[in-house]
Amino acid sequence: MSFILALDQGTSSSRSIVFDPAGRIKAMAQREFRQIYPQPGWVEHDPEELWQSQLATAQEAIAKAGLTARDITAIGITNQRETTVVWNRRTGRPIHNAIVWQDRRGEPLCAQLREHGHTGQIRQSTGLVVDAYFSASKIRWILDHVSGAHIAAAQGELAFGTVDSWLLWKLTGGHVHATDVSNAARTMLFDIRHNVWDHELLKLLHVPDSLLPAVFPSSHVFGETESSLLGAHIPVAGMAGDQQSALFGQACFKAGLAKNTYGTGCFMLMHTGDQFRTSGNGLITTAAAQPDARPQYALEGSVFIGGAVVQWLRDGLQAIQGSHQVQALAESVPDAGGVMFVPAFTGLGAPYWNAEARGAIVGLTRGSTVAHIARAALESIAFQCAALLQAMSRDAVAAGGSAGFAAVTELRVDGGACVNDLLMQFQADLLGIPVLRPQVIETTALGAAYLAGLATGLFKNLEELSALWQVERCFYPTLPRDRALDLMATWERAVRQATTV
Repeated sequence: MSFILALDQGTSSSRSIVFDPAGRIKAMAQREFRQIYPQPGWVEHDPEELWQSQLATAQEAIAKAGLTARDITAIGITNQRETTVVWNRRTGRPIHNAIVWQDRRGEPLCAQLREHGHTGQIRQSTGLVVDAYFSASKIRWILDHVSGAHIAAAQGELAFGTVDSWLLWKLTGGHVHATDVSNAARTMLFDIRHNVWDHELLKLLHVPDSLLPAVFPSSHVFGETESSLLGAHIPVAGMAGDQQSALFGQACFKAGLAKNTYGTGCFMLMHTGDQFRTSGNGLITTAAAQPDARPQYALEGSVFIGGAVVQWLRDGLQAIQGSHQVQALAESVPDAGGVMFVPAFTGLGAPYWNAEARGAIVGLTRGSTVAHIARAALESIAFQCAALLQAMSRDAVAAGGSAGFAAVTELRVDGGACVNDLLMQFQADLLGIPVLRPQVIETTALGAAYLAGLATGLFKNLEELSALWQVERCFYPTLPRDRALDLMATWERAVRQATTV
């Protein structure tokens, strides 16, 4: 039997999962790593720590499965997107910590771009709004603040990559500097209409093209691992940013199919086929994972603080000792008692795009308890995601049913927090459509495995992959629609208060 190893390098941990040809998990290993906060609004990772933790979990997962490297047909990589690493090509050493997607230090540069009227140019090429979330301002910050970096970059001595590129470089012993279209699309420097780096934007942002990786489809044999790392040369044959990988792992291969991933943040993507279309409602257009050279697109909404609000309950408020305790605490009260929690710790993402917003808890009374706050925190995840689906629905209505903008009739869910039944039921109630949880919720890693399997012939086509997707539980809406809409209106009022703090 052939197996696929998926490397899932996330925001808070590195995981490796061995899948069998039916998409079932054979073994898994996971390690957390440090979160570095140099100052408020800044978030960094040590790139070497990312690599070492990922390599260790890969070795551990293969051993747990009772396999050797020769049993692994291919490796797929999926990764936290936008997080930016710049390293020296000769030494292979990073010149600065990785700047994480949550980091806001690039906002002054983005404000200048908006003020100088570059928003339309950037959106038409990249599909993105101008925001520090994406890699471009992070690259520029590193070049501006590391001594000698601009000169070294101009002389071709440095390499930039999102985390997939960094891992690929390390796995291949520095022989391959490449990425896939779905990760390139998150840099704010990539023309997703033509799948090429946009040289006008590179010039605008003073980023030398010598920094950049080669770009390939998501299902592609990028290179082979050094045999000393895992015990054999293994082809790295699939790469995709975590959210596009999850969309692929959820078998959302055609327009109108949508998924939502509940992780540190929450990310809702709707496949829009091969049509590039921009949103009029605060969403971004992004490249979907591509099985071949033909462009594929998705609409996306990003929630910056999803499961991270539970971490804050644990570490900041100290209301719980472990994240697993939040459901019991929230269920100890029948509802949130009128409390609304807007967790805008690092601003608000889609569809609001307000970098200045800050967290707010509103509706407190003398009867409010920590249980009400915990329930409001959990519900805030669902409210933010419901706002994303409402934006997608408005785009679909505005498009009049044209290609690429089919209405979403069900939502496929994955990520760590989707195991929380209270949250999933509340999500279905707010949305008014079924929420489907698959048997394999590790769909981010599964998507990378599928892409690698396609490139190496383990899977024949998308139809075969669609047949592998199975539902574990479906949550049907039970709340009257007028009550759900009233709750959403209350949420929007709370958001307005958070954005005027």
